Amino acid sequence: MAAILLALALIAFGARHIAGSSKKGGGRPVAAVNVARAQTGDVPVNVSALGTVQPAVTATVRTQLAGTLFKLFFQDGQMVRQGQVLAQIDPRPYQLALAQAKANLARDDAQLAAARVDLGRYQTLLKQDSIASQQVDTQRATVRQLTGTVAADRAAIGTAQLNLEYTSVKAPVTGRAGIRQVDIGNYLTPSDTNGIVVVTQLDPIDVTFSLPQGQLSAIGHAAGSGAGLPVEAHDQDAATLIATGKFLTFDNQVDTTTGTVKAKARFDNAGNALFPSQFVNVSMLVQTMHGVVTVPVGAVRHGAPGDFVFVLQPDRTVKLAVVKTGPATRDRIAVLSGLAAGQTVVTEGADGLEDGASVRLPGDKGKGGAGGGQHGGGGRNGHHGRHASQTQ
Repeated sequence: MAAILLALALIAFGARHIAGSSKKGGGRPVAAVNVARAQTGDVPVNVSALGTVQPAVTATVRTQLAGTLFKLFFQDGQMVRQGQVLAQIDPRPYQLALAQAKANLARDDAQLAAARVDLGRYQTLLKQDSIASQQVDTQRATVRQLTGTVAADRAAIGTAQLNLEYTSVKAPVTGRAGIRQVDIGNYLTPSDTNGIVVVTQLDPIDVTFSLPQGQLSAIGHAAGSGAGLPVEAHDQDAATLIATGKFLTFDNQVDTTTGTVKAKARFDNAGNALFPSQFVNVSMLVQTMHGVVTVPVGAVRHGAPGDFVFVLQPDRTVKLAVVKTGPATRDRIAVLSGLAAGQTVVTEGADGLEDGASVRLPGDKGKGGAGGGQHGGGGRNGHHGRHASQTQ
């Protein structure tokens, strides 16, 4: 009997010892965090969009009259100048037409001169009462008719000269010629759909993109300030700056299906860094916010309360503060309300933190050692799960 009582006493003692041990080690682990102070600074307000490069002018070069293609004076992909001759249509029919027009003028001009001489004679005879006045009037009408004929001949000469000039097909703009669409010997007409070649103006060059209609007012005000609105074009990864230009204009209506409006920016493209139909990331500096509170981007969390940060308290605990955020740069974000400059916020190690939780800073080596060990083990995963359930 005594042995049984002794065994029961030992079991009770062991249970109390285990319970006491669990109370000593069952406290919440102290999370190791990094912190930073909220600072005031200037934050640029940028608007970003995906844009497409478009030539300022895309001209399909066509002949303005029918004829056989005699010569080509360009190579595929060649840079051409405005007014440069690109192709030659057979000029001989138009040279003959010009010669005929000149001959008609010479003939009718001679007839006009003779009619004027006759009119002078008739007027003299009329003064001598040797001819009827009706004959003078008839001759005067003949002079006027021949005068009109001579004017028409001169216009015909101008038309023939113009047509002869049109046999030399010239570049309408300075730019890059595409791949030719015709060969020497082809019979060309003004109605040919493909034309001879397409010339695209590359400098300057435009980029078109779409913006939300809610940004029309801010962008329009900045663009109309007189200083111009700078625009940057980056590559598809938004990592490399390709070119810089200026905002040009909005379209005249909003797309009701998307709630966006098309916009256009113009870039100097002397080095041909931008290529037609290329996709680029467009960034516009609309304005700069001065003297706003900023924190590192990693300090702002997102959850059920909205955007929030953990503010470090003097007793090494954290307090959850709901904030209203604004524009951001690559490493900092503006906080418009809910946080004051000089306050310290948690930037790293916030996974699993809750309002009022204790934390350990990198310099606190002697505090919360055991808790830190537990946090480094399985405690982090458990806290991350609680934070995920809190912020979802």
